[in-house]
Amino acid sequence: MKSTDVYKGALARAQAHPSVVESLGSPIKERFLVSGNTDVNGASGEANLSIPISGPNGKGTIYVAANKSLGQWNYSGLIVEITKTHQRIDLLRSPAPTGSR
Repeated sequence: MKSTDVYKGALARAQAHPSVVESLGSPIKERFLVSGNTDVNGASGEANLSIPISGPNGKGTIYVAANKSLGQWNYSGLIVEITKTHQRIDLLRSPAPTGSR
């Protein structure tokens, strides 16, 4: 599963999302025991995954729901849940502006 485009795309979005980085620290790395399933048949498919991640400040899980149509993955759900606080971060929504730094 770790070699699939949907897995790699979900992980990359989590690693780049400011709220996830703020909660877990950087770098964000994948952990073991990915669960779920992918069913791909040529240019179409479906995926439901739970991807454990961690950073220097804690752990979390990426929850992925996606469909592949015409050779492209479209996420219908992409959430990171922070283990310690149970905060849920929607990776499909743009992060709120943090102001000037």
